[in-house]
Amino acid sequence: MADCVFCAIVAGSVPAFKVIDSPDGVGFLDTRPVFKGHVLIVPRTHVVTLPDLSPEALPGYFGLVQRVSAAVPAALGAKGTFVAINNIVSQSVPHLHTHVVPRTKGDGLRGFFWPRTKYADDEEANGYAEKIAKELG
Repeated sequence: MADCVFCAIVAGSVPAFKVIDSPDGVGFLDTRPVFKGHVLIVPRTHVVTLPDLSPEALPGYFGLVQRVSAAVPAALGAKGTFVAINNIVSQSVPHLHTHVVPRTKGDGLRGFFWPRTKYADDEEANGYAEKIAKELG
C-alpha cells in the first residue's frame, strides 16, 4: 500500500533498524519504544488487523514472532517479554504489527500504560538492533 509506512519499511524505501527480514515478515525497532529493544514485527503483505491475515500466513508469521520473543531477552539480558497486538483501537499504524517488548521484574510497566522512551541517537538504536539480529542468526 503506497501510503503505509510499514509497507515502505518492508520494501526498503523507508529506513528502519531491522532485526530480521524474512519471507514471513520484517522485525524492526519501534522508534518510540516502551523499553529499549522494543521490536515490531509486521507481515510482508499489507493487512490491517490480525483477522485480515490469511490462515496460510499464520504459522510463518507467529513463528517469526516466537523467534523474536526468544531472541530479545537472550540478546538484551531481559527476563522476559510482553507480546501484544492492537486491532484498530490504539493501532497507530493501520498495518498488522506485533509488539515484542523486553521486560524485567520491577521495570515499572503496569497494565496497559506504556510509558515511551527514546534512543539517544541512531548509533544506540543500531546497537540494539544488531544485538537482537545477532541472536536471531
